[in-house]
Amino acid sequence: MAARCRLAARFHRVHGANVRLDASRTRATRVQSFAHGLCFSAEPLAPGQVFLVEIEEKELGWCGHLRVGLTALDPQRLEAVPEYSLPDLVSMGDTWVFAITRSHNRVAAEGEAVGRAQGPPWDPFLRVPRDTLVGRSRPGRYSHILDDLYKTNALPATARCSRIGVLYAPQPDGTADMHILINGEDMGPSARRLPAARPLYAVVDVFASTKSVRVIPVEYGFPSLQTLCRMVIQRHVVHRVAIEGLDLPAPLRTFCQRE
Repeated sequence: MAARCRLAARFHRVHGANVRLDASRTRATRVQSFAHGLCFSAEPLAPGQVFLVEIEEKELGWCGHLRVGLTALDPQRLEAVPEYSLPDLVSMGDTWVFAITRSHNRVAAEGEAVGRAQGPPWDPFLRVPRDTLVGRSRPGRYSHILDDLYKTNALPATARCSRIGVLYAPQPDGTADMHILINGEDMGPSARRLPAARPLYAVVDVFASTKSVRVIPVEYGFPSLQTLCRMVIQRHVVHRVAIEGLDLPAPLRTFCQRE
């Protein structure tokens, strides 16, 4: 499970025409227009595995926001990547995608009132620290105040630095429910009766006002060496802004400040 999760914690080589990936394939930027921003996870997700992205950049002048979901279509076998996830990719079948808004889509079971989910849908499968799922502000003088707002989910889901996750939870009848997480808050089932027996890839559409996103690694089990280094460094600084002055490799410094 752990090895598979690491493979999926980056974007697929197949993506929309306007998407540029960085060398690690963990950051996706739409370089022009407002469409052709489709991305997929590099590997199918495991049951209960969260594919988590953070909104890095916004672009003014467009209507609409990030779209996320799941697809049973193999990105490698697509003749061409559609311009939009909605409706283009969804109309190809076996795909479930929703636009991210503050009041998110939720599908109620028969006889069930729509409301907040009662517990984490991955509970039988994986344990994920909530801090990983919650967005953090950019390092700065007042970032400690802004972080508290993120933890209480008081900032918009579409804001820069918000973290959006998608996963599927298998059900007793052999199907699965798709859940979307916004800054650690489970929005409940967004789609039901997904084919759990088939490989399901995460879909991330870097659409309209969302210009750039990056994959946030979600660790299962023992922490990585990078995470252990971050814990030691953060324990010895007063505030995240002080990390900027440390003589550290740039990727590690960013990781310590932002994660």
